[in-house]
Amino acid sequence: MNLRIINLIISREYLTRVKKKSFLLVTFIAPIFMAAVCVLPSLLMILAKEEAQKIAVVDNSGIAFSYLENTDEVEYEDMTCWPVDSLKSSMKEMGFSAVLQISTIDSVSKSVTAHLYSEKPVGVEATGNIKSRIDDAVEAYRIGTYNISGLEQIMADVRSDIVLTSYKISEDGRETISESTVYMFVSMFLGMAIYLFISMFSGMVVSSVIEEKASRVVEVLTSSVKATELMFGKIIGIAAVALTQFFLWIVLTIVLVGTAYSFLGPEMMSSVAESSTMPGIDAQAAMPAPSGLDAVITTILDLPIGTLLIGFFIYFVFGYLLYASLFAAIGSAAESESDTQQLQMPLTIPLLIGFFISFYAFKAPDSQLVFWGSMIPFTSPIVMLARIPYGVPTWELVTSIAILVATFFVCGWISAKIYRVGILIFGKKGSFKDLWNWFKQS
Repeated sequence: MNLRIINLIISREYLTRVKKKSFLLVTFIAPIFMAAVCVLPSLLMILAKEEAQKIAVVDNSGIAFSYLENTDEVEYEDMTCWPVDSLKSSMKEMGFSAVLQISTIDSVSKSVTAHLYSEKPVGVEATGNIKSRIDDAVEAYRIGTYNISGLEQIMADVRSDIVLTSYKISEDGRETISESTVYMFVSMFLGMAIYLFISMFSGMVVSSVIEEKASRVVEVLTSSVKATELMFGKIIGIAAVALTQFFLWIVLTIVLVGTAYSFLGPEMMSSVAESSTMPGIDAQAAMPAPSGLDAVITTILDLPIGTLLIGFFIYFVFGYLLYASLFAAIGSAAESESDTQQLQMPLTIPLLIGFFISFYAFKAPDSQLVFWGSMIPFTSPIVMLARIPYGVPTWELVTSIAILVATFFVCGWISAKIYRVGILIFGKKGSFKDLWNWFKQS
């Protein structure tokens, strides 16, 4: 093969695609979407806080009102002396957003019932807080009925609230905080990303081959260059487009997210920290182990970032080249994309299998299913990337990459032989039998 000619084809394929409006549109819209996914949850926490409410309380039990503590969101006013029906009919005029009616204490169940009336539904946070406070009041009342001195303190002493902190021990014995949720999300994201990129850009190869064949442009091209050079030039050119787009997505997303957080300021970061701390856990009591946002950041910093970046690049490039070469061979056997549906099925099935196995990887990264999924070249680009955050022995990585590269060369050689014949056959819908015959003829 002539490398100079392949470089010309790569340049033509690359420049043709990056100048398209669709490329520019997707390149700049996708980072906005990804940045929104990162920023919106925190922004919604700030904007979606429930408005301050004033609730009238008719406490017929005599035990609950003292437990209803005022907060920034809810203010309670004791209106036990007022008829409930009168409060319900004039709550708006009296400045109340809801009326809470608590029944008398049932002598059998030693409990109460509560009813909340409002013109508009009360927020989940407020209703949850009311229920929790009334439960505390009933619990304290029940404890008091036993007439055991100090029983309430005994019950408080018996309750336990354990904080489990996970640590990962490195080969040199260093202990670092480990947040399993971070590993899960990184694993799922990498598996999903590599699946989408390989399937999307391999599909571009099919479309490009069919487009040139249907327009008979390929006849002109093959009169000047070899079919094999055309195929590999097209595949590598689209790979360069993919890497360019992916790099721009990362840079633009980081810039947009950084800009958003700088404008929204510390309030957003504090809301993230509050949401990442489990309710009911005293952050100070959990020290010295980091919790919430600190644990997440520590875990992210402890990830094998270098291995992840290099692994993503290698598995994307060779995973794409493997599938793109096979898709190019299939594209050469058809003159429209509808003709390729049946032929593409054997290729899309392994991709889907790898995608589903990657979702199992965060549950059991060293299981036999996941291990072999990370070794078989048609699923390894997706599954191995999902395993890397959990730590993979070097020999497994090297073996998996070696098998993937060797498989690409074999499949690339087979695809080139099929492509060489199929690209010049018109007026016939190719089948698997035709692909086999073209391979033997070439």
